Amino acid sequence: MTYPVAAGLIPDGVIDVLAATPLLTVFLVIGLGTAVGQIPFGPIRFGAAGALFVGLAVGALDPRLGADLGMLRALGLGLFCYTVGLGAGNTFFRNLGRQMPLMALCVVALLAAGAVGAGFSRLTGVTPAMDAGAYAGALTSPVLDAAIEAAGNQEPSIGYAIAYPVGVAVAIIVVAIVVGQRWPGRKDPRPASADGIVATSVYVLTRVRLDRMEAFTRARIRISYLERDGVTRVVDPGEELAPGDKVVVVGAPAAVEEAMHELGTGLRSCLAKDRRAVDHRRLTVSSTRVAGRTIAEVDMPGRFAGVITRVRRGDLDLLARDDLVLELGDRVLAVVPSERLEEAADWFGDSERKISQIDAFSVGIGMALGVLLGLVAVPLPGGITLKLGVAAGPLVAGMILGRLGRTGPFLWGLPHAANATIRQLGLLFFLAAIGLASGPRFAGAAFSVTGLAVGGLAAIVVVVSAVVLLTGARIAGISAARAAGGLAGLVGQPAILSYALSRSEDVRIEAGYATLFALAIVVKIVMVQLLVAL
Repeated sequence: MTYPVAAGLIPDGVIDVLAATPLLTVFLVIGLGTAVGQIPFGPIRFGAAGALFVGLAVGALDPRLGADLGMLRALGLGLFCYTVGLGAGNTFFRNLGRQMPLMALCVVALLAAGAVGAGFSRLTGVTPAMDAGAYAGALTSPVLDAAIEAAGNQEPSIGYAIAYPVGVAVAIIVVAIVVGQRWPGRKDPRPASADGIVATSVYVLTRVRLDRMEAFTRARIRISYLERDGVTRVVDPGEELAPGDKVVVVGAPAAVEEAMHELGTGLRSCLAKDRRAVDHRRLTVSSTRVAGRTIAEVDMPGRFAGVITRVRRGDLDLLARDDLVLELGDRVLAVVPSERLEEAADWFGDSERKISQIDAFSVGIGMALGVLLGLVAVPLPGGITLKLGVAAGPLVAGMILGRLGRTGPFLWGLPHAANATIRQLGLLFFLAAIGLASGPRFAGAAFSVTGLAVGGLAAIVVVVSAVVLLTGARIAGISAARAAGGLAGLVGQPAILSYALSRSEDVRIEAGYATLFALAIVVKIVMVQLLVAL
């Protein structure tokens, strides 16, 4: 049987094969969607969201193509959210005080969007149930079930299917405009890694105790090599530098420049080129006895009479602060006495092969904890029940475990490359599945008068949310990067986060996303039930 949408386009036999082989259909959508996502629309590429749009088009051909994909959708979303939580957990908890204004703005933005959307729906004749579904769809939230339960019918799902792609498209356009902005973020300074890490040799002209030097004690710089009276060694953290000493200062360009003026003047020669007494090398963290521990806990001065100056994570160079937690796959720049370099390499593992293997035990237990957390029902006033679900549950669990790093012998983190790969696969599975499942309803209602009204409603909800959040963030001194990540978290769409990260690797983007994702789900669960009742 050929469905009307597909009549004259695709033979019955092809659709029957796709319907009988869901795996073939899903991977076809992922492949074509990835290609579509690379097509430029002006300055914008939709990236992974292309799988959603291709999924909608393919799913509209036949309802059978999107049937029985609930498990795949939940698996993809859960994996994506869990890996985002692992990656952002440490940054989130370390900067929790800084995140509070953004969280308050999120609540205000969602309430304002719901109120404006409800007013628009009354003017255009959109029913409260459809309005609630459109609100959930525009904000691409996994709270559709709450709207359906409150309405007592499937009407919200139609609004959801129409609003979902509109919400993705509008939000990506807004993020594309915002993420590259450099508005003043006086309360949210750029991390040192944003400007890169440099090393400069300095000739000391004044006597300075390192434990009294502000830039050193606050971990804005690291000092590695020390040449005194023609003898080169690794500097001791409690060292007193004297006039005539030569040292290597490592840090962000501005911090190194400031430290150089405090200590003395720059040298034309580089101390690190002489590797006879002191050597340095990038060592890969592949040992589980090191991963999950802070730089301070590794104790390089006491263990190897050395120092770690920087850590390469993905494409970012991070200054080796004492509180930085090392992850599998990190590449630390170790400066140690030459005769102890191989001993240090053995301690860190320094094996690329080992980090290509993930710890299935920790991933399985972590995901299980996240799913269980998502199942917990919390009663709220007014007969409303809150569940974090398969998205926010794994996200929260991942954030907590990412902050812990390790529990006794159990290491919760993932190598950066493995995290990125699992995250991307999870995102593509989720978007392909939801596109295929929503295709028939989208095709059936999108081009009607009601469908156009719901599409307009979806755009209004996203725009109002963005205006309130971004305007408030700028006034509050929050950076554009954190605000863009926060908008992706408020909307709740993984594809928007993926797009933002493709434009900038600023760690504040992920932190903003993780901050608002779970909070926004809580607010949206309450809002969709209120909208149905209006």
